[in-house]
Amino acid sequence: MMQKWTKPQAAPTRIGFVLFDRFSNLCLANCLEPLRAANTVSRAKVFDWQIATLSGTAARSSSGMQVLPHGALAGIEPCDYLFILSSYDHARHDTSHTRRALRSAAKKAQTLVGMDTGPWLMAAAGLLGGRRATLHWDLQDAFAERFLDVEVVRARVTRDGPVITCAGAMSALDLMMDMIAQHAGMAARLDVEDQFMHGSDTAAEVPDMPQPDVLVRAALAQMRAHVERPLPLGAIARRVGCQPRTMDRHFRSALGAPPGTVYRHMRLSEARKLLDSTGLGIAEIAVRCGYESPAALARAMRIRYGAAPTTLRSEGR
Repeated sequence: MMQKWTKPQAAPTRIGFVLFDRFSNLCLANCLEPLRAANTVSRAKVFDWQIATLSGTAARSSSGMQVLPHGALAGIEPCDYLFILSSYDHARHDTSHTRRALRSAAKKAQTLVGMDTGPWLMAAAGLLGGRRATLHWDLQDAFAERFLDVEVVRARVTRDGPVITCAGAMSALDLMMDMIAQHAGMAARLDVEDQFMHGSDTAAEVPDMPQPDVLVRAALAQMRAHVERPLPLGAIARRVGCQPRTMDRHFRSALGAPPGTVYRHMRLSEARKLLDSTGLGIAEIAVRCGYESPAALARAMRIRYGAAPTTLRSEGR
């Protein structure tokens, strides 16, 4: 599938998170932090989220951390995605009240997402009948015995129509990267991956989820390693074992942009981070990002960000 390098800004993608006691901190963080980072690198509210519990009171994670929700699940606003997050004690949460609440809330969402043991609660509520699904691998045998109308898949992430299921915390990060690419574009995804040191060298094996191919990942690794002294595109192609024309075709298919556009984007993203987080002078930043002069960097940043580096620095602060 041809990816989009950038996506036009529209209304924020609305996401609801339903937390059950003893949920995984890591699973929630691996959902929320990439969304926050995507908004940051996009300089816009691409994603907007709300957190709910069944009762509207605080949920306690498996490590004892309490999260205060925005409200009760019954009052959750219509959303594009509804994430159902439970980890431990899923059997205790599987009650008639939970099933009714999830069925009612599901009507307000375009897509349902079950995280960790959340798919168990979804299946109990009748939301997975006839579909393929995954969940935490420790529970897959018991799940298959209990829910005969669901095809259990041993995968990190599974998508079946308007339902996505995810096996746990680390696969949650893979899922969020895919969502960022889908709603903000591959440029935003690459910037967020860079912040989380995720996917730097080779693509994660996530069935059903589009990922940049191995050749593209190898080329991106070369680009990241040579920001200060950019390599010619021909040299990068030789290092990854292909012809420049082949590399160009792979980049356009996987990222929606040619290699030169991607390389320039990475260097300017690094310059923007240095402007925001350091006191380095513009000349020094230009050198560190492979520009021959501060004027050349300023021209490039005006084209991308619509303002000079000094203006961007003051805005960032």
